[in-house]
Amino acid sequence: MVSAFATANELVLGQIKINDKSNEITAIPELLDLLEVRRCLVTIDAMGCQREIAKKIVDKGADYLLAVKGNQGKHHEAFENHFSIEKVNQWKGDTFRTEEKKSW
Repeated sequence: MVSAFATANELVLGQIKINDKSNEITAIPELLDLLEVRRCLVTIDAMGCQREIAKKIVDKGADYLLAVKGNQGKHHEAFENHFSIEKVNQWKGDTFRTEEKKSW
């Protein structure tokens, strides 16, 4: 099952059942077709780090944040080359941080 979740509202916006002979990569575009994501930030785990998925998100007027894992060869290498922790720590621009605290 692939779900779209609105974190701010703690609400599932939609779900697509993955076919037995398929995976998340084919279900994510189907779910995106059902959703209005314009001006939203779409986040997806490493399985969804695919060129076609990123293009669909952009074509729908949204931004994306895709996870990359060490076992993703070229993706991971490109990420490390452009966004290594050393480079991130040297950033001189503005930064923002959000901390969630439980109220109970």
